[in-house]
Amino acid sequence: MVRCGSLYDLSLVDPENHDKRSGMTPAEQLNAIFKQVDKLCPVKDDVLKNINETLVSLHMARIENKQLTKKQQKFVRHYFDTQIYSMLSPQVIDNRHPFPHLMNKAQYIIVRLKEGKNDMQFGIIPVPDFLDRIIYLPEAQGDYVLLEHVIYHQVERIFSEDNIVSKSIIRVTRNADINLNEKEIDEDEDYREYMKKILKKRDRLAPIRLEYYRTMDDETTAFLCEKLNLKPNQVFCSKSPMEMDYFFDLIDQAPNVLTKPLLYKPFEPQKKCSLDLDRPLIPQLLQHDELLFYPYQSIDIFLDLLMEAAHDKNVLSIKITIYRLAKNSRIVNALVEAAENGKEVIVLMELRARFDEKHNIQEAQILEEAGCKILYGFEDLKVHSKVMQFTVKTRKQIRTITQIGTGNYNEKTSKQYTDISYITGREDIGADGTAFFRNLLMSNLEGQYDHLLVSPFQLKEAVMKMMDEQIEKASSGQQAKIYLKMNSITDVDLINKIQEASSAGVEIRMVVRGICCILPGVPGYAENLHIISIVGRYLEHSRIYAFGNDDDMKVYISSADFMTRNTEKRVEVACPIYDEKLKKRVLEYFKLQLRDNIKARQMQSDGTYKAIETMDAPLDSQNECMRLAEEMHPKKSKEHHVFRAIASHFRRN
Repeated sequence: MVRCGSLYDLSLVDPENHDKRSGMTPAEQLNAIFKQVDKLCPVKDDVLKNINETLVSLHMARIENKQLTKKQQKFVRHYFDTQIYSMLSPQVIDNRHPFPHLMNKAQYIIVRLKEGKNDMQFGIIPVPDFLDRIIYLPEAQGDYVLLEHVIYHQVERIFSEDNIVSKSIIRVTRNADINLNEKEIDEDEDYREYMKKILKKRDRLAPIRLEYYRTMDDETTAFLCEKLNLKPNQVFCSKSPMEMDYFFDLIDQAPNVLTKPLLYKPFEPQKKCSLDLDRPLIPQLLQHDELLFYPYQSIDIFLDLLMEAAHDKNVLSIKITIYRLAKNSRIVNALVEAAENGKEVIVLMELRARFDEKHNIQEAQILEEAGCKILYGFEDLKVHSKVMQFTVKTRKQIRTITQIGTGNYNEKTSKQYTDISYITGREDIGADGTAFFRNLLMSNLEGQYDHLLVSPFQLKEAVMKMMDEQIEKASSGQQAKIYLKMNSITDVDLINKIQEASSAGVEIRMVVRGICCILPGVPGYAENLHIISIVGRYLEHSRIYAFGNDDDMKVYISSADFMTRNTEKRVEVACPIYDEKLKKRVLEYFKLQLRDNIKARQMQSDGTYKAIETMDAPLDSQNECMRLAEEMHPKKSKEHHVFRAIASHFRRN
């Protein structure tokens, strides 16, 4: 919806544009993608088939129609008659009933009917999204059938069986890359209302993919391609369910005794850090820095700090940049309470956070109604940084506490993504944080900072300068190192600089989870470059940049991947870690990932990945982080929990 969507748009407005990395035009890139997707579909089908076979023994399997017992067949037929049939809206497509708009990712049953007087006829039935998708079967504990499959197998009772030539389940994927043009905004219309109008257009954008279930005859395929303006290579067969969201409900509804062997051992993020959580946090943070590693440590520590700031009479203002939020966000609740308590609250809410736009609009409205000052970023740049700062009045002066993170202010994803959150009362970082928010308020993207690296104007240049320092060291025979951890790397300038550093003899170690447009171990270019990807229980999301030898290494955490969209087209922040103990923790964390030989895969010089062969003891870096976090966590008395509950109550009230 996003990458192919943007390429589709580019193919219309600039068809001869050649990508810097691949040298392909947009159409050539799309064709290459569709070719790979065609290979991936059977892999997905095989994976789901194997999973379903595993679930058979646990009575949690999806049952095929031909496997139903007579009693189950009778049940399904009765269920269709009483629970489904009256909810369906079948339509014949002809001159008086034109081809309907197919909603993005919605499922439909399409049938080809015997030819009428003039042409082929088709019928279509939307699969209702307001009905339960999982239909549990009798005699089978937790075995089930899916709603769309029930309709598919009962469709002859809607369209006469003698009249049906072929049938299939289909799903359309539409372009979701909405383009904004602020010149379209009316003089009396604010940005939020403009975004609401733009979002309504998303479901009307062009189709870029058509999927069908198991079989679909050539006539139906040709008909749909014509109506949807698709080419045959944009049509894909799926022998497994096309929409997999129902698996969350399946697991949630199943008894624990069945799901226990399927799920990871429960882990609760630990509320343990260098702060004394029984005392006010703000005075402590004015004395020393704190570093939190999610999901191993709990975001509750940060949330408690924010709520404390909302009620502390000495806190004068709170400023924050927000990209994505959880539903029923405690962040929003704390900011609302701060505003209601008379504090200045300034929120830069990025309304263009893909697929969270509607939610962010709603939360911005709540904050504004509570008295917060809301900003909406810049016309051409998304604000993707994760920065929060509040000012505190002490006896002698006004101080700041600044928090900078690699991930969003989202309670849900903080339990699923690995991220780092740095909280400091340092005056030098605080001064840059103050300048950063002042520049946002004044739409000044070219502000200068002494410590923070801010894109789109300083971050890439500063990173390349630090790489040059390591190149100079290596060229003079000194030991030189670069450590990098991120989601993706596609920026050509940074790729070229990394290759230059490797050729100069700099030892480079990278942890890149996803897209990686640089190859390690290529003779003459990247002999000293080693890259691993870790895909495990948690989504690796933190970004770390480090330059130098271990005893004098410059260490940064950041919100930015090495992608052109991050380094040149977004507002991002990288923050140095000066405290030696905290710097050591970041480096130990990075090196632990380099030692991972269970979930890590090493990238080869041809772009493939291989499991790591080693004589070392097995090590899963995420499991080790959980173990270390639990070891750090002290046992709390009942009195402690009662105290925390009382303290929390008084902060809220």
